[in-house]
Amino acid sequence: MTRAIYPGSFDPPTNGHLDVIERASHAFAELLVAVVVNPQKRHPMFTLDERERMLRESVAHLGNVRICHFRGLLADYVRAEKVDVIVKGLRVVSDFESEMATALMNRTLSDVDTLFLMSDQRFSFVSSSIVKEVFFLGGDVSGLVPEPVLRMMSTKRSERSHRNGG
Repeated sequence: MTRAIYPGSFDPPTNGHLDVIERASHAFAELLVAVVVNPQKRHPMFTLDERERMLRESVAHLGNVRICHFRGLLADYVRAEKVDVIVKGLRVVSDFESEMATALMNRTLSDVDTLFLMSDQRFSFVSSSIVKEVFFLGGDVSGLVPEPVLRMMSTKRSERSHRNGG
C-alpha cells in the first residue's frame, strides 16, 4: 500500500489545495493531509483545530484521505508514519525553486521522494494569503475556497467586526 502525505499550513484551505488533494487521492492508496504547525507563521487566521475541521469537511467525500497535524520536521513525521511519498503542489515557477530545496532536504533526512503536482490552471494564482487579503477587503472568494472554508471565514469576519465595534 502506497501512503502519501500532503503537508501545508492550509490557512485557509483553498480550492487549489483541494484540487491537489483530490488528484493525489486517486494516485495513492492513502493520503495524509498534514496541517503543519509552523512557528514562523505567528498569527494564523485559523487555529489548528479549525483548519483540520475545514479540511475534514472539504474532503469528506474522499474515503482514503486522513487529516492530521504535526510539529517539527516533516522528515521525522514521514518516518514515524511510514509514508512513501511527499506530495506538493506547484502553482508557478517561483514555487519550484523553494520546493525543490525542501524536497532535496527531506529526501536527505528521510529517504522519501517528493512528487510535484502542477496546479490546475484555474487555481494557479490562488494562495491562502491572497484569499485572506481579498476576503477581508470585501472581495468575493466563493470560487476560490471550498464551502466549509467560506462559512468559517465569514464567521471570522463577523467575530472581527464585532470585536472592532462594527
